[in-house]
Amino acid sequence: MACVLEAPLRMSVLSEVTASSRHYVDRLFDLDPQKVLQGVIDMKNAVIGNNKQKANLIVLGAVPRLLYLLQQETSSTELRTECAVVLGSLAMGTENNVKSLLDCHIIPALLQGLLSPDLKFIEACLRCLRTIFISPVTPEDLLYTDATVISHLMGLLSRSRYTQEYICQIFSHCCKGPDHQTILFNHGAVQNIAHLLVSTSYKVRMQALKCFSVLAFENPQVSMTLVNVSVDGELLPQIFVKMLQRDKPIEMQLTSAKCLTSMCRAGAIRTDDPCIVLKTLPCLVRMCSKDRLLEERVEGAETLAYLIETDVELQRMASITDHLITMLADYFKYPSSVSAITDIKRLDHDLKHAHELRQAAFKLYASLGANDEDIRKKIIETENMMDRIVNGLSESSIKVRLAAVRCLHSLSRSVQQLRTSFQDHAVWKPLMKVLQNAPNEILVVASSTLCNLLLEFSPSKEPILESGAIELLCSLTQSENLALRVNGIWALMNMAFQAEQKIKSDILRGLSTEQLFQLLSDSDVNVLMKTLGLLRNLLSTRPHIDHIMSTHGKQIMQAVTLILEGEHNIEVKEQTLCILANIADGTTAKELIMTNDDILQKIKYYMSHSNAKLQLAAMFCISNLIWNEEEGSQERQDKLRDMGIVDILHKLSQSSDPNLCDK
Repeated sequence: MACVLEAPLRMSVLSEVTASSRHYVDRLFDLDPQKVLQGVIDMKNAVIGNNKQKANLIVLGAVPRLLYLLQQETSSTELRTECAVVLGSLAMGTENNVKSLLDCHIIPALLQGLLSPDLKFIEACLRCLRTIFISPVTPEDLLYTDATVISHLMGLLSRSRYTQEYICQIFSHCCKGPDHQTILFNHGAVQNIAHLLVSTSYKVRMQALKCFSVLAFENPQVSMTLVNVSVDGELLPQIFVKMLQRDKPIEMQLTSAKCLTSMCRAGAIRTDDPCIVLKTLPCLVRMCSKDRLLEERVEGAETLAYLIETDVELQRMASITDHLITMLADYFKYPSSVSAITDIKRLDHDLKHAHELRQAAFKLYASLGANDEDIRKKIIETENMMDRIVNGLSESSIKVRLAAVRCLHSLSRSVQQLRTSFQDHAVWKPLMKVLQNAPNEILVVASSTLCNLLLEFSPSKEPILESGAIELLCSLTQSENLALRVNGIWALMNMAFQAEQKIKSDILRGLSTEQLFQLLSDSDVNVLMKTLGLLRNLLSTRPHIDHIMSTHGKQIMQAVTLILEGEHNIEVKEQTLCILANIADGTTAKELIMTNDDILQKIKYYMSHSNAKLQLAAMFCISNLIWNEEEGSQERQDKLRDMGIVDILHKLSQSSDPNLCDK
């Protein structure tokens, strides 16, 4: 570790400090093994709780020597154990200490130590590994580089309660994402750890529980397995429910609630199961109350948001439990200047982390209001709610911004609120600002919200248009990100619905013909359907149809041909035939169909198709082409008669489908 020194004065101070520590390091090189051992023991006593001393010893090169002694076959087991203890103590200092230890390749040395037959030495190595792996600077993948390590750790689980505690803690910290879950699952983690849930040691029970909470998170395979595992004749869900009880420590209640939540979301436990409705949900609501610690309130709210996210009954139940909606309003007032926190350290910590509370509250409000109109109304009527969301959209923390946008998106599903609260607070302004330069995860939710604000009954539609939304949305349709492409085209589709001609022309100009073709040949069916929806909305009302077809007719007819000839599903073909029916409704535009024999043959083909939806859509085209009151109707009817359309109509009038028959 290099030190950058600014002045000679600092150099002399450093010399004095390190000189007082140097003798500890010098003794590690003594030729007498007994003196070396005593030196390591004295070093251990010197560094306990002394971060300055730890840093000095690292600078003076103690780590490589301690690792050398730890790995030497000739070192006594006692010496090797004491070396592991000192290294563990150094790791408990700052993150820089851990980086220095990692640079000296401490992990392979400690993993090698686990092969020793001596239990005390194994425990010391595991304790040190645990301290290193729980540090945020340690890459979790270091645990998985050698395939034999995990199976060896599983084997060590039975050695002592310390090996159980440390190994479970290592697993729960190093299990990040589905790949790690699969490795641990395939090495028998569930079977090896399940019985530890009934250990006599609280620490072991707790670490085993934490292991299951990370193994089961968003993992159906693990969740489905856990449901059927029993320990001492009791199924795991029943054990988790016992750990939820009010007399258990808070961290145990919270972690078991997380296990049950993951199992429920994975479909392993039904949402109406009493263990969810009567135990897990009320427990998580309790965690949101004022008298819980900040981190407990954050975790409680976030877990509850995840539990109820997709289930309307659970959302309704949570909304009426313990005045939850009002209780969450306190998340925005904490910690206030009059907080009852007497512990200055705690207050300082909470001030730094207060944004996490706001993020958790927004997340939970978003889940609560996902489906039910009455709940949304209650949320919006909570004191200053809309102002809080608007403020949240411009917070410096990206996580708070994302959660605020999610909350806004959830509430924007309400027609009533779009017309009232959203308008009163001009929510569209900060939303447009968020859309200017945000990371993709925020853009996806913000653009979804914009789609709702652009619905025809939303008063925000006008001002959004005036603030340059068309250009912004057209650029989204070119994104590499699929969700952004869908949202961009979806918002344009909403914008074009019953819009005036100028807006429609601006959309077509902003998109460009080239981009339109790009979207119509997109591999994602969602993008294709929304693009067809946009075309259909653009081609509505006669003057608009004629105007657009006079400027873009050739390209639009090409696109229609392309889709009707392609390998597309029924919905896509139906939507395309509806676009043709709209074109056929134009005064001059219908000539583009009548002079295109290829398109006429396609319409004829779809009239005889096996799918009734496509037959109906094709008949709409015909009925718009032959309308009697319109100029040239006789010539069009004659041409279609010559093509054999009348014969098909006769056949269809005998159809068993009443809709087809009537048409």
